[in-house]
Amino acid sequence: MVIEAPSRLRTETDQREILLSIRNLHVWYELRRFGFGIVGYVRAVDKVSFDLHRGEAIAVVGESGCGKSTLMKTILGLVKPREGNVIFEGKEIANADSATLKWYRSQVGYIQQDPYGALPPFMSVRRILEEPLIIAAIRNGKERLERIHRVMEEVKLYPVEDFLGKFPHMLSGGQQQRVVIARAMILNPKLIVADEPVSMLDASVRVEILKLLRGLQESHNLSFIYITHDLSTVKYFSERIFVMYAGKLVEQSPIGELLKNPLHPYTHALLSATSDPDARNALSFREVPPGEPPSLVKPPPGCRFHPRCAQMIQGLCEIEEPPEFTPAADHRVACWLHKP
Repeated sequence: MVIEAPSRLRTETDQREILLSIRNLHVWYELRRFGFGIVGYVRAVDKVSFDLHRGEAIAVVGESGCGKSTLMKTILGLVKPREGNVIFEGKEIANADSATLKWYRSQVGYIQQDPYGALPPFMSVRRILEEPLIIAAIRNGKERLERIHRVMEEVKLYPVEDFLGKFPHMLSGGQQQRVVIARAMILNPKLIVADEPVSMLDASVRVEILKLLRGLQESHNLSFIYITHDLSTVKYFSERIFVMYAGKLVEQSPIGELLKNPLHPYTHALLSATSDPDARNALSFREVPPGEPPSLVKPPPGCRFHPRCAQMIQGLCEIEEPPEFTPAADHRVACWLHKP
């Protein structure tokens, strides 16, 4: 089954209102010896900055350990940054008080990777969807039930009455993920953060879930942050793509431009590792960079990708950290190969 490309991709993003702004974000985890003295830090997110516009969908892509999940948790307000700002609709979130955080979390929905693990097994679907409404102080039981019916119909869990009394173990994987999506949508958020939302589903179900998410984004003018390691799905859903490596953003571009003209050597490596639907290539070996991602406890100096890069410039890449260059409109890359 094939998904058509998004019907309306926005190219003039800078003309839209900024919903979320990330500025110079550092998230370092402390390493302690025997639970006492600090002996180092894991630099999970290091100097990350970007803007997300209202109604825009972006993808943050990178291999495991690159820092994308920590970035997601910081955006959700679950992790406090060491330095930097998370600004939502003009309000600082990174160090907000409890009242501001409660308001913020009503504006942001979260779709987890593992739908079964995300749903409390002792709660029925109705109770799962009703809980956020109770926390949000919606006391009218009739209004809560109307909202539950409406959101379940939107995620295509119908007949609604057949699902309200079911528990998570009575649902298929796709149905469980629809409940997770319904819970993320129940408070009418302005931003959805989706963490690998289709990676644990069957291939046929992935298509349906991606179609559903795209439809919800367009009908509600939602902003989306789509966290993934799989470049084969982002082209169906995102407008811009952010490539992350070892805690840093190494390339940012509109999705079509990046797929046609990737600039950073690491982006080339990710594209080479993307699943190929052509059965004739199933047994072929692809060129991937040697070695493994660096330790974020003691990352290499200069460009963090240089120990694995075949195009490394001696005397530069291993010494100086590359700034962001803009070789094309809206296309940024942190690589010395593209210095003007």
